[in-house]
Amino acid sequence: MIARRALLALGACGALGGRAAALPARALVFPRDHGSHPGLRTEWWYITGQARAEGRLWGFQITFFRSRVDDTQALQSAFAARQLVFAHAALTDVQGARQLHDQRIARAGFGIAQASADDCDIGLRDWSLRRLPTNAPGASRYEIRAQAEGFALALDCPSTQPVLLQGDAGLSRKGPEPDQASYYYSQPQLAVTGTITLAGRHMTVTDAPAPDNRAWMDHEWSEALMAPDAVGWDWMGMNLVDGSALMAFQLRRADGSALWAGGSWRRVDASGARIFGPKEVLFTPLRHWQSPGSGANYPVQWRVDTPVGSFTVQALLDAQELDSRASTGATYWEGLSLLRNEAKQEVGRGYLEMTGYAQRLRLG
Repeated sequence: MIARRALLALGACGALGGRAAALPARALVFPRDHGSHPGLRTEWWYITGQARAEGRLWGFQITFFRSRVDDTQALQSAFAARQLVFAHAALTDVQGARQLHDQRIARAGFGIAQASADDCDIGLRDWSLRRLPTNAPGASRYEIRAQAEGFALALDCPSTQPVLLQGDAGLSRKGPEPDQASYYYSQPQLAVTGTITLAGRHMTVTDAPAPDNRAWMDHEWSEALMAPDAVGWDWMGMNLVDGSALMAFQLRRADGSALWAGGSWRRVDASGARIFGPKEVLFTPLRHWQSPGSGANYPVQWRVDTPVGSFTVQALLDAQELDSRASTGATYWEGLSLLRNEAKQEVGRGYLEMTGYAQRLRLG
């Protein structure tokens, strides 16, 4: 979503200028649109997933943000910070009931940080996310490398399905005004292989049935701002056991009511997506957890009603709050969660993200 991670980054970048123009509808072209779009204000590449290693379930997240700094665009100095690159990484130890996370920030250039405009190839010091084409037409393999504080990710995530264009053929509305939109696509049902390192201990991802060893990739870019009366958002991306994919989101007002909502569902054969309208998705909180760090009260269990059914989303670990004030300037909740149908059967897993609970997002 346009809010989501990118707006966290925007809040750390200073003045954003005036009202943005509405994005034009256009066909997304790959592999070019896997790459960076520096002419637009904000962008992110985001992979969340789960992996079975040494008989234990792990959740992982890697996110790279690119943010254009408007006030420096006309400066000629090579040292001007025209683009900033941020990155977050997290590891959830479900059995150990803990989450570790780390963050990075740098200006683009000087061999420290870069985001290619040709394909997904982003680096920030010793962290990187690269897309490598495979022999199958249109297929991808995402390579994650992150040596973080206390843990490391060296994971490969090959695609098993084509890209999923969100919204209207990749143009996704995020509010009532036409300028509140983004270009947005996902790649659900990525396979996961590689190693996870925790405190120097290397753990190999082992074969396991779905929904283990599955990941979800989002790439989104925009010039737009979140609606002025939105304070935050709730989002979920779920890989279902049968191979289908479910995404839903809402933007919230200060009183908790939904300002805008949307999402999508794609069947297992990837033959087409059902795109949800803003009045077709309803998030209802069922259980809360209060963070001892920020004091924020997060709904860690939700009922989510969609046109393809009603589901319960439940955190596998309550304490999955990320303090990113040293990079994006915000504190938010993002963590591994499970999905149940109305018969209370577990039908999938994925990630839930909630922002605007520790503080209202401020964009300048």
